[in-house]
Amino acid sequence: MSEKKSLKVNFIMNAILTMSAFLFPLISFPYVSRILLPEGTGKVSFATSLISYFVMFAQLGIPTYGVRACARVRDDKHLLSKTAHELLIINLVMTVVSYAVLALALIFVPRLQEDRLLYIVVSMNIFFTTIGMEWLYKALEQYTYITLRSIIFKAISLVAMFLLVHEKEDYVMYGGITIVASSASFLLNFVHARKYILMRPMGGYDFKPHLKAVMVFFAMSCASTIYTHLDTVMLGFIDGDVAVGYYNAAVRIKNILVSIVTSLGTVLLPRASYYVEHKLWGQFRDISRKALNFVFVAASSMMVYFIMFAQDGIFLLSGEEYAGSILPMRLAMPTLLFIGVSNILGIQILVPMGKETYVLWSIIAGAAVDLVLNIVLIPLFGASGAAAANMIAEATVMAVQIVMLRKEIMPSLKKIQYWKMLLALAAGVAASFWVDGLGLGSFLSLLLSAVLFFAAYGVTLLITREQLVREVLGQILGKLKRKK
Repeated sequence: MSEKKSLKVNFIMNAILTMSAFLFPLISFPYVSRILLPEGTGKVSFATSLISYFVMFAQLGIPTYGVRACARVRDDKHLLSKTAHELLIINLVMTVVSYAVLALALIFVPRLQEDRLLYIVVSMNIFFTTIGMEWLYKALEQYTYITLRSIIFKAISLVAMFLLVHEKEDYVMYGGITIVASSASFLLNFVHARKYILMRPMGGYDFKPHLKAVMVFFAMSCASTIYTHLDTVMLGFIDGDVAVGYYNAAVRIKNILVSIVTSLGTVLLPRASYYVEHKLWGQFRDISRKALNFVFVAASSMMVYFIMFAQDGIFLLSGEEYAGSILPMRLAMPTLLFIGVSNILGIQILVPMGKETYVLWSIIAGAAVDLVLNIVLIPLFGASGAAAANMIAEATVMAVQIVMLRKEIMPSLKKIQYWKMLLALAAGVAASFWVDGLGLGSFLSLLLSAVLFFAAYGVTLLITREQLVREVLGQILGKLKRKK
């Protein structure tokens, strides 16, 4: 398979994986949110966010570092095996330490004692993530396997949810099912890994070369996880489970959309690392430019649309009991663009270039802003305050990375045809804004408005011959001509 075709297949597989992550909540959450109500979903969301800190500690930055480290030696099975073993051993040691700290927290923190069983169940994510070695599969660009495995386990979890979650008290069961959906498939990863690496002990392990980079990536992961989940954790401690339930409903929709926007960057990381390692700077700059263009085209349209139709989105996904989620969702939508851009600048450009410390400083800046604003805004505005704090924090991360990379990325940013996107957005708004006044109900309103908005948006981009759309259309027409 050619390199170009391989990258396209990887993107398609990752897009399918992203869509599965999109469809699972769309099918499951409308049911679960109406059964568990804001308090029940808030409990699970709070537990998941809290356990994410222990997952972060156990992983020690390896999920990102491991992709780069393994991608660089993927052509040498012996060296790849040795590298994977070293990283897995580091992970296992930190997992034991992480569980020990969690046990102490469950014993001595009163807030956690109330739902101890829930935290124990959700903590399975720590173990599954460690043995899953997802970084190895991403380094080898095994996106077809990752996608099929994930879809199978999501389908199993979906069936289990409808069979086992029937009452408000079933929130612990729901917590366990979410772990099965997201992490249980990692058991297969461990078994399947023998296809790519040697599973016998190799000896001669050298952990020192990894530790410096791992600690930098850990600091990045630490700062990122803090401000990603800090809003939920602080809401839980300050305002209770109901506020977390409102915030979770808003953030759930945002996260689905973010996964779509960042799907391209995820696929490009191993390829970008390969280009840097072999000093193929022309190819590196080209995929970086296209990735940024993709983010602006995709994120800006979804951001504007879901700000306009936030109420219909919340009521359809969660029910009218979640009216308190509407304003937080609108405040969260600009982060689609901020996260999309910073994901490309940080994970696809800075990390492959070995400048992960720059990413670290940008994330630290975002975490500091998020902490201060949460302390001020959550007591005053609850879930809306947390959403506003997170939005400003993500904007801070993006701004810091743009400043740090201004010489490298300004040519790419200047090539983006912003006026064409603004014109397309205006056309989308004009075509769909009146739908809300028809009183069609959430589903029909979203369906009709989405068709009108994105059709007008896409057609306007085609008419104005926006750069990315023109390139994609040119490739499609070229293939059709060759087939003839």
